[in-house]
Amino acid sequence: MKKPPLSTESRREFIVQSAAGLLGASAVGGTPVRAEGEPCRPAPDRGVIPPHRPLDLPGLHAYAEKSIAVGDPIRFRVSSTVPFELSICRLGPDIDDRSSDEVLEVTGDFPASPQPIHPGSYVHVERHLPPDEAIDSIALECWVRPWPTARQQGLITQFNEPDSCGLGLLIDAQGRAVFSLGDGGAFRADRLLTGPALEPKQWHHVVGTWDGRQQTLWVDGRRVAEQAIEGPVRPGSAPLRLGAMGSGGVADVFLEGDLAGPTIHRTPPAPAAIRERFDRRSTEPPDPATVLAHWPLDEENGDLVADRGDQARDGRIINHGTWMIGGPRFDGSAIPRFGSYDPAQDPSRGHGLRLASDDLYDCRWSVTHEATIPETARPGLYVGRFRFELDGEPHQYDVTFLVRRAASSPPAPILVLCSTSTWLAYGGTPFARNASGPQSWGTGGLTNSVEQAPAYCFYRDHHAGQPTYQLGMNMPWPVAGPDVLYSPPEVGYSHLMRGERFTHVWLDEQGYSYDLVTDLDLHRNPEMLRDYRVLVLNGHSEYWSIPAFEGVDRFLTNGGGAIVLSGNTMFWRVSFSDDGSVVECRKYDPSIGGRTDAPIGELWHSHDRKRGSLMRECGYPAWEVIGLECLGWWGTGRGSFGVYRADATDHPLFHEPEPVGLEPGETFGHAPGGGEPRAVGHEADVRLATLLEMTHHPVPDGAELPEEPPGITTLARGIRDPANGMSLDYFGRRSDPIDGTSAEVIYWERPQGGKVFHAGAIAAGWALSVDLRWGTLMRNVLARLGVDPSPARGTPPRADRRVDREDPS
Repeated sequence: MKKPPLSTESRREFIVQSAAGLLGASAVGGTPVRAEGEPCRPAPDRGVIPPHRPLDLPGLHAYAEKSIAVGDPIRFRVSSTVPFELSICRLGPDIDDRSSDEVLEVTGDFPASPQPIHPGSYVHVERHLPPDEAIDSIALECWVRPWPTARQQGLITQFNEPDSCGLGLLIDAQGRAVFSLGDGGAFRADRLLTGPALEPKQWHHVVGTWDGRQQTLWVDGRRVAEQAIEGPVRPGSAPLRLGAMGSGGVADVFLEGDLAGPTIHRTPPAPAAIRERFDRRSTEPPDPATVLAHWPLDEENGDLVADRGDQARDGRIINHGTWMIGGPRFDGSAIPRFGSYDPAQDPSRGHGLRLASDDLYDCRWSVTHEATIPETARPGLYVGRFRFELDGEPHQYDVTFLVRRAASSPPAPILVLCSTSTWLAYGGTPFARNASGPQSWGTGGLTNSVEQAPAYCFYRDHHAGQPTYQLGMNMPWPVAGPDVLYSPPEVGYSHLMRGERFTHVWLDEQGYSYDLVTDLDLHRNPEMLRDYRVLVLNGHSEYWSIPAFEGVDRFLTNGGGAIVLSGNTMFWRVSFSDDGSVVECRKYDPSIGGRTDAPIGELWHSHDRKRGSLMRECGYPAWEVIGLECLGWWGTGRGSFGVYRADATDHPLFHEPEPVGLEPGETFGHAPGGGEPRAVGHEADVRLATLLEMTHHPVPDGAELPEEPPGITTLARGIRDPANGMSLDYFGRRSDPIDGTSAEVIYWERPQGGKVFHAGAIAAGWALSVDLRWGTLMRNVLARLGVDPSPARGTPPRADRRVDREDPS
């Protein structure tokens, strides 16, 4: 094993209004990493980036590939300020006893190996203006929609404080527009023009001009400040940047906002032309002969930004940014929720690029440790387990990864999908402060190790409030650890990786052979399903891509079977970048988990230009493939979970090949005496017919009520206290459950082909750990789908997992 390299970085101490600067600079390198164990298309943002403000992290943080095959190497990228021990473990048969984990390798002790992160997105332009060439006249122009923040931000700059202060269009810490003209040397306060404060979340047109005599600042078509200055004006030797400024030789002072139409003019536009461009909210390109650079920002994907001037000053986006937000003429809130809007056919949409000081989608850390999973190893969920001492206390940090079967090995009859997109979606603090023992992760994450470190996810906005539309794969995801809870400790409920392990352990105990894959694995190769008889969706399978959705539909149409032990299933749409390094999800409507500042017009994904948000509103409803749709969600405290009440007990699944022993009205899916674990929580799904019966409000404009497909049989209903939580109708509006129904268990032989058993609740797998009758029903389902256990592989269930017949209702 390789010993970790040492890395030393200086800290940031710069605000433009003061004369303080950053001591030292860092250009961080790293080898391109394979996301999810597959080769990736090279991207310029994956390796060395221009010098960039570093941020040091206390404690230990690490990541690796999320999915590899047996026989492949696993590469860990570790940043640690303390010595540590690393072991490679396959998670064992006892969910909460780490001593049951199978240890493949212990690598010994390693010294501290800190690696900083470099958050903050901006556009780096390699071909800057000639640094020492005196300028006769110039103008800097852009549209900007700032987000609220009390710090300085760069718009268009060739400016590095303290010793290369050239040109700068900025926003100061009070939110005011600023235009600075330097001579390329030390900062000149006498050449600084300050305008009015810019209204947050509103587009503003900002232009700084100099005609050789008069320096003028324009905001929204008005001349707001001017002064006479003589030359010389020189750009200086700093890099040319959009959305950032230089500090001590590194990119810093990042824009929190949206940028459109940035332009550098050879000569200032006439005052009438400036007013006209504001009145028309224009970002149209000027005559190329009159500009030194113009970036329309119309790519809407990728890392490259083209200059439409004649100097080829193309730019490269560092840390990704966000496309598909529209420009200053576009009102995203005016787009109807239902209808046939097409961004490509909207002449008023325009183009903008959203930037953020905490944007980070790839840590770019160097590989510090590498191990090969031996060909004799079993597929399953593994961790790299780091043990260390911090502040005098022992700590453990697990890096979860999935080991798939080798391509040369025969497939098992069952394929179990791990809901890794959901694990990632809830990871609000990838750089969380190290904590010892089990952790209860809410949607916002844990306390951050450093306040400025990125702390956003699909349930938490960026630091300045920009809605989160993207997450990076090449980042730590401690939220996917085997000890992470989503309930009080006394309840012991989880909805992410730990929550899914109950089904895995049950399959192992019963002797069923199965393979595991991630959401990204299925997205990349949905045709893999042809090798299996049964697909199991497990836990909180909430985030789905179109290729995966369509692949499951084809699999079922061709005669496959599906067992869905999930709730809130196929709810939000995601897409992935070509190299699999970034997942995108645009969620509308905060009342159902969407982002507050995400308008309808920003729902179209940059990866594929297709509409985002709810799968069913994108034309891919879950009910169409697996028979149920999400009903709603509720708490995870003691007493929040419900149970199943048997309904159609004359159905063969209750009798063949084994009698389940349930009579109509009896309950199951719970521990002895009716306590936890209980199956119906914390999010659940019901039939379309049930949701339509709950839809009392008028159908929204442009929408239609669908019809449920035939052939679905309700085997049982989930019951709970409806006062706890929220139930929704088909269009996401609050409603009351029908007769207390909070979930439904169905069997469906689809008219178009395929058989589906759907348990309708996230905690369905959790209840398998305690209820023998629920387990018997599951064995009957597997038998009906053509899968039998291999008795030699089974292990007897623990005695404490039996359930009596007491009705908890």
